[in-house]
Amino acid sequence: MRGSIAAWLLVVSGLAPVATAADSPEAAPGVIRVATFNSSLNRGAQGELLRDLSSPGDTQAAAVAEIIQRVRPDVVLLLEFDYDAAGAGLAAFQSNYLGRPQNGQPAIRYEYSWFDASNTGQPSGFDLDNDGRVAGGGDALGFGEFPGQYAMVLLSRFPIDIGDIRTFRKFLWRDMPGALLPENWYSPEELAVLPLSSKSHWDVPVRIGKRELHLLISHPTPPTFDGAEDRNGRRNHDEIRFWRDYLTRGKSGYIRDDRGHRGGFRGGDYLVMGDLNSDPVDGESLKDGIRGLLAVPSVNAAIVPASDGAAEASRVQGGVNLAQQGDPRNDTADFNDRFAGNLRADYLLPSRTLKVCAAGVYWPAQGEATASLVWGQPPPSSDHRLVWLDISAGAARYPPGSGPTTSDPSRPGR
Repeated sequence: MRGSIAAWLLVVSGLAPVATAADSPEAAPGVIRVATFNSSLNRGAQGELLRDLSSPGDTQAAAVAEIIQRVRPDVVLLLEFDYDAAGAGLAAFQSNYLGRPQNGQPAIRYEYSWFDASNTGQPSGFDLDNDGRVAGGGDALGFGEFPGQYAMVLLSRFPIDIGDIRTFRKFLWRDMPGALLPENWYSPEELAVLPLSSKSHWDVPVRIGKRELHLLISHPTPPTFDGAEDRNGRRNHDEIRFWRDYLTRGKSGYIRDDRGHRGGFRGGDYLVMGDLNSDPVDGESLKDGIRGLLAVPSVNAAIVPASDGAAEASRVQGGVNLAQQGDPRNDTADFNDRFAGNLRADYLLPSRTLKVCAAGVYWPAQGEATASLVWGQPPPSSDHRLVWLDISAGAARYPPGSGPTTSDPSRPGR
């Protein structure tokens, strides 16, 4: 650790500086780097991920770990990481991948984590997809072929205030006022068990010195894989709308967490983070959901992480990308170019109380040395890209033994 964390830095005005794998600045002393990454560390059957991670030889896991080691976030959310109650898969990933140098990058260690149950793959007991049988991922509380598939885990170098975490996994979709429930699709009995969250919604406080940073985490269902009823598109909209209501006084009174406590956000610094599966301009999602969240007065929506690699991918891959209206530099996901195209799906939305210093998307251009980590079909790591944000950390100190290390200056991190 290079001494104590410095005083608060000046906020970046307007858009955050564009950062690519080659030109991202070193995170300065006094800065905390937070990242969200849909890692695609999911497998088709229960236990397969643990099997793949139980030794250091899985190519995809090694690529995911190398990206994390290059960016070196102090706090990172991993999405689509299969859950097991014992945390064995996470322990194996930390030991055999993050804890080992990947392609010459220094190992990285996270002392703290939050890994909790997900609605994905949890049997509902009902025919939720109306296909005439009660079986398969479409009838789970959140799509998944087994309990915990596509779950999420938070890793941190700073203490997580476990006792103050609020989760909303059990909150019922029907209990949201004005919920966009598909008409005549679900029975009253089904709505009595169907949660809003396809995975979960978390409010996780992380202690950075004397300050707390609340991480508002979710992974709404993709707004596709349904029919004219648009049940997934509607649920995606309302899963995102949840955070708008949570952050808005006068709209959050209906919210009840899994401990039975009512009400919305209790104040302080926050980051809304995760794969929200909704681009505010392009794609199939109902745009009012994400646009409503971006319009919350306390959200600093002017900070838009970007990369030159995303713009290049849109140009060379063509297809649907050529007709899109959004800035391709802001894309964070590389989807099928015939149907969806590349989209902005992954978000780090800071509160206006935070002082943001830099932001970026880890999407190297094809000519860069690290291009092999993300380019290809299927991508070597994930069809999503890691998104990072640097915030001033006040006078906080890193926990002993977990301070940032110095590495290759060509990568976006310390």
